[in-house]
Amino acid sequence: MPLVRIDVNQGRSAEELAAISRAIHDAIVSEYEIPERDYFHIITEHQGAQIVAQDAGLGFERSPGVVMIQIFTQGGRSQMAKSSLFEAIAEALGEVGIKGEDVFIGYMENSPGDWSFGFGRSQYVTGELAIPRK
Repeated sequence: MPLVRIDVNQGRSAEELAAISRAIHDAIVSEYEIPERDYFHIITEHQGAQIVAQDAGLGFERSPGVVMIQIFTQGGRSQMAKSSLFEAIAEALGEVGIKGEDVFIGYMENSPGDWSFGFGRSQYVTGELAIPRK
């Protein structure tokens, strides 16, 4: 069950934002074989120069159309699985008009006990939800 934060500069339509979110979700569903309804995204638009995303020395320029993605999920997946996910997300976003150099992904892992889906309970710990397979 990933939680995905998506940060973009203002200027996209609601339809474009929905397409970005859907592309990311579809890539995660496909690569990690999670249920379709494990869909938890937060989309935040920023004014002006509130997103700074340089090239980290890789020699390319990002446009104002940069999409900053943070994925919070349970640990345990291989680096190969993560890399495959990154590629799938970039490809899916390319299909909705986002250039590869404008896709930035940060990936944070945690454990089953770090989640509560409501009512102040840790449903993976209480057994209300099965811990997803890796």
